[in-house]
Amino acid sequence: MAAIPFIDTHVHFYDLQHPSLQYGWLQPGVEHHILETVRPIQAQRYWADDWIAESRFANVSKSIHVECAVGTPDPVEETRWLQAFADRLGHPHGIVAEVHLAERDAEAVIERHLAFPNMRGVRDFGEGDYELDAAWRRGFALLAKHDLVACMDSRPERYAHVKDLAAAFPDTRICLDHAGLPLGRDDEYLSLWRREIASLAEAPNVIVKISALGMGDPGWTVDSFRPLVLHCIEAFGVERTIFGTNWPVDRLFSSYPDVIDAYARIIAEFTPAEQTAMFSANAERYFRI
Repeated sequence: MAAIPFIDTHVHFYDLQHPSLQYGWLQPGVEHHILETVRPIQAQRYWADDWIAESRFANVSKSIHVECAVGTPDPVEETRWLQAFADRLGHPHGIVAEVHLAERDAEAVIERHLAFPNMRGVRDFGEGDYELDAAWRRGFALLAKHDLVACMDSRPERYAHVKDLAAAFPDTRICLDHAGLPLGRDDEYLSLWRREIASLAEAPNVIVKISALGMGDPGWTVDSFRPLVLHCIEAFGVERTIFGTNWPVDRLFSSYPDVIDAYARIIAEFTPAEQTAMFSANAERYFRI
């Protein structure tokens, strides 16, 4: 167990039997856009109760849920469902919800999400170069008004779009999920990733979430994670780095405590204050939990 309390900033709960929530990516026969298969996690449900049972020996103090019910007609239903867990169990402490930012009703949807006290951020999977789209940016402009974090899935060849977005909206906190999804591990790809991460880190309102590294490295070890973790910290600094697990998706590659212990071993040479900042204090500050 890691000695320092850990805030997991990227968890997913789901229930395939829920009457109004849809999880298209978890349906039998559906091909995942990154993973070869998600069959090992295609259980009928993964509630907050199940995550708490799985993580209870890992010294996890708080959690943030990132939208999972992709394709649900009314995304506020997921926030309603998650808030009920928070009210009953204490988790999740923060909710990053789905909002279709290019739609005309984006602000109305945000305001409906905000009726639930644990709402803290937005993630929206757009199409094409959506980060540059004028309609999408009009919706994105609402996030600063409501003090919401923008969680962004991106890849090295698209970080420049995120950097441009950060410059256009300097008052909006942008969280780069999954260390920017470095899916390749060959020297050429990692050189591109390192270069683009360093460039994106020049935007002061962007933070990095180190999570889901197993998606590009299924047979990972502490030593294979180490250079990616340390490069993120070098680029963004201790004060703009947070950690998460992407659970239960990354259960495909490891056990829950092993991931957190790996993070703890990699940052062990940092001061106790720096370790605490990356493991918990930064997440508390940025997501107000």
